Amino acid sequence: MAVLIDSPLWLYRGVKHAHLVSDRSYDELHVFAGEIGLPLRAFQGDHYDVPLHMISYALESGAIQVDPRELLGRLIGAGLRRKRSKRF
Repeated sequence: MAVLIDSPLWLYRGVKHAHLVSDRSYDELHVFAGEIGLPLRAFQGDHYDVPLHMISYALESGAIQVDPRELLGRLIGAGLRRKRSKRF
C-alpha cells in the first residue's frame, strides 16, 4: 500500500503537473497531501494534481514514482478510480 506519483506530463496554467494517488484509501491520500502542503482544491475526485515544483518534496516525503499506466492500474485495482463525471 502506497502513495504514488507519476511523471509531470499534464500542463495546467503554464505549469506541468503530476498525479498523486493512494492505492489504499482516499483518507491516506488526503493525509499525505495535507502533510506536503497540497490544498484540497488540488483534489480531482480520485487524485491530486501536483505542480512541478512540489514533486521532489512529495518524493522525499515518501511518495513512490511510477509511470502513468502503473498509477492508473493501481488506482483501478484498488477500486478507487472514479469516472470523470463523478470526480467533482
